[in-house]
Amino acid sequence: MRNRFDRELELLNTELTEMGGLIETAIEYAVNALFQRGGQMAKSAMEYDMEVDHMEQTIETRCLRLLLQQQPVAKDLRVVSAALKMITDMERIGDQSGDIAELSMRLPETVDFQRLEHIRTMAKCASKMVTDAIDAFVGRNLALAESIAQADDEVDHLFDVVRDDLIEIVRRDSGDVAAAIDLLMVAKYFERIGDHAVNISEWVVYSITGEHRSDEEKGKYPNVFAKN
Repeated sequence: MRNRFDRELELLNTELTEMGGLIETAIEYAVNALFQRGGQMAKSAMEYDMEVDHMEQTIETRCLRLLLQQQPVAKDLRVVSAALKMITDMERIGDQSGDIAELSMRLPETVDFQRLEHIRTMAKCASKMVTDAIDAFVGRNLALAESIAQADDEVDHLFDVVRDDLIEIVRRDSGDVAAAIDLLMVAKYFERIGDHAVNISEWVVYSITGEHRSDEEKGKYPNVFAKN
């Protein structure tokens, strides 16, 4: 029985790694679509988003089967429960990558991204946070998981910088206000991707230590099956 459970856990780790790879690729295509203005890359990002949705369903089914059939306890229960929560944030990252790709398709060709390098930096930071969060779960790396919150501070700062850049561009050049709003939405999606990476990292910490940030806020362990 234990050997079967261990094999299922290995498959769970493999599928989470695969799902993480899908969202990383979705982000990459979305960023390339944004900066290289590639319609096909935007469509690819949206296709990867659909694959992420499928992986979420596959992993959710495996987790529920483990919980119902194997009845894991203690550490094993935390791992499976954390995975269930993580895939929700991972699916939303896929959605936001698709949203960025969709916005890229309607931006005018006249947008000068050399003046908006902070968006590119923000994209790189958010993408690395996602990669680190997944790596922390698979590698049971507590230090890496705990470092992700600090990276989020940088993403939040970059969002403020991008917002100020866009305001200045519109004010100085009387630029395309609609495009500026779309770019601000792009930056907001990258900020949300960073937030979801932090959520994932917090569940990684929980799976390793049994403690979640909400424990400090609520004074009790979280209900891992609660709705967001």
